[in-house]
Amino acid sequence: MPIVKTKFTAFRRTRSLNAPSPIYQFGPCGRIMKNSTVVMTIQDPASQRLTWNKPPISVLVIKKIHDSLVIQPFIDLIRWLIWEKKMSVYVELAVMDDPQLKSNQLFQPFKDKLCTFKEGMDDLTDKVDFIICLGGDGTLLYASSLFQQSVPPVMAFHLGSLGFLTPFEFDNFQEQVSNVLEGHAALTLRSRLRCLIVRKNETISMVEKTKQNSCHLVLNEVVVDRGPSPYLSNIDLYIDGKHITTVQGDGLIVSTPTGSTAYAVAAGASMIHPSVPAIMVTPICPHSLSFRPIVVPAGVELKICVSPDSRNSACVSFDGRNRQEIQLGDSLRVTTSIFPVPSICAEDQISDWFDSLAECLHWNVRRKQRQFDEYSDLLHSSSSDSLDKHIDSLES
Repeated sequence: MPIVKTKFTAFRRTRSLNAPSPIYQFGPCGRIMKNSTVVMTIQDPASQRLTWNKPPISVLVIKKIHDSLVIQPFIDLIRWLIWEKKMSVYVELAVMDDPQLKSNQLFQPFKDKLCTFKEGMDDLTDKVDFIICLGGDGTLLYASSLFQQSVPPVMAFHLGSLGFLTPFEFDNFQEQVSNVLEGHAALTLRSRLRCLIVRKNETISMVEKTKQNSCHLVLNEVVVDRGPSPYLSNIDLYIDGKHITTVQGDGLIVSTPTGSTAYAVAAGASMIHPSVPAIMVTPICPHSLSFRPIVVPAGVELKICVSPDSRNSACVSFDGRNRQEIQLGDSLRVTTSIFPVPSICAEDQISDWFDSLAECLHWNVRRKQRQFDEYSDLLHSSSSDSLDKHIDSLES
């Protein structure tokens, strides 16, 4: 039987952030079985750019609370949005009660022109075209929590302490916001986790139908820990229905790639670029030296529950909020949400992320090793030559 040689074309690297498409033939005979029912197209993250179906007319402005340094930028921004751009500006009702803002005379002329909302009471889903955050990373997390389905594009200005998720500087905000409103911006789609607590004797469908606000979408992480108990947590972890391990320690962090640079990295996890489709599982102070953090595919479902052998219950929090207790028989189901946070890039996905690593986390920052100077090299080479001549004379 003649051997059929398959000719593979050479792969040429492009600027795509997707991995190269694999060749599905393995050796002379093997290949992946075709499945006609599955059709999946993965868009290259590098090509994700913002476009508007129609000009945006409403904007939600989220500012850091209890920070006097944000007051003047906040006033400058909303004045410009209302008077220059003729946009409807939404702010949280609690912002209007800020004593420093209420006493500021520059704020009074357009105070009554602002639209207000109250968290948990008003639905902003179809009211806001665009979001601007003024502050630190917490403002972006708060913006994410306000939208439990589709999220408008988010532009985050660095006016806080860390600023890992806030790439824009406020100095020339008019030019930067105008560019975004005209559609000149790259996007990073930051995946979120869909978290659902299923109580004992309940089913997932029952919870979704009968309990409002039962689902939590988190941008950073969901944390299961031992709470105030002095005992170790004993938490069973399942992936797609298969029991993977029992976590014995202070708890477990399940994070997105965005959250990999938050609580997870402090617990020893690796840092993952936000465009990588993955879920990170990181133990908190595990009672085992071999329990390392793992990364699993974004499409799996995680089930987390209190082990029958546990001496205590566990507590769960979502991006540091909505802390709840889970008892024996309860479970937490975690999957990747279909509603990401479209975060606007100051430059592009790669530059923004590595700039944040360097500026905020001082990643791989150290003093460089000094090189040998010319004089030292000459001395070293001349001494080596003299030694070689001395050895040659002895041998002769």
